Amino acid sequence: MLARVAHRGYSTVAPENTLPAFAAAVRAGATVVEFDVRVTRDGVPVVIHDRTVDRTTDGHGRVWDLTYDEVAALDAGSWFGAGFSGLRVPSLAETLDLLAPAAVDLLVEIKPPATLDEVKSVIALLAERDLLGRAVLQSFDADVVRKVRDVAPEVRRGLLLFRFDAETVELSRELGVSYCNPSVDDVLTGPETMAALAAAGIGVMPWTPNDIAQWRPLVEAGAAGLITDLVGELTGWAGA
Repeated sequence: MLARVAHRGYSTVAPENTLPAFAAAVRAGATVVEFDVRVTRDGVPVVIHDRTVDRTTDGHGRVWDLTYDEVAALDAGSWFGAGFSGLRVPSLAETLDLLAPAAVDLLVEIKPPATLDEVKSVIALLAERDLLGRAVLQSFDADVVRKVRDVAPEVRRGLLLFRFDAETVELSRELGVSYCNPSVDDVLTGPETMAALAAAGIGVMPWTPNDIAQWRPLVEAGAAGLITDLVGELTGWAGA
């Protein structure tokens, strides 16, 4: 079955990487909810994409320079719409508590820089809620993926890529990943790499196909799932 992956939640109907976006993704039929994790200055994992809080909150500064209380005090909804005014950046713990009862897997992107202790803290929060079996931990940084492998080798891992290259298959094998997730264009123009990954038992879920016309070609190219902002539309399309 094609994985329907909600990119930062259902981020076309609610602010990305917020609890309303995740709840909306579940209601819209996502089979996987994707989100990003960074760690505050005082060691609390929070769910936010950018290095800074500037784009998606009313604050300023790099996430790792701010305390959790400082991040939690910011408005993370007004930029999206007045109806979301006062919405907060969720902690990883809050996000997991919301999604734990839902019948979805979790695609957790650990953003660099991430120390070994920070990776351990993310894994510990998943383990406390018995969610390790439902999680895939991924990163663009191969060293972060290695840290995940070293801390919890039983947990599924993913390698994010900007481009397929000559090292892609070898690196994916070395990291022992379950998924190698590149851009849409690479899936559509890289049949040799797609075939080699399939032969190695590695799934491919491209980001971020928001053009519905691309969905069938991506599936025909061998995509195991689609990481999209349009998860409700994808649910309807997949059931058509």
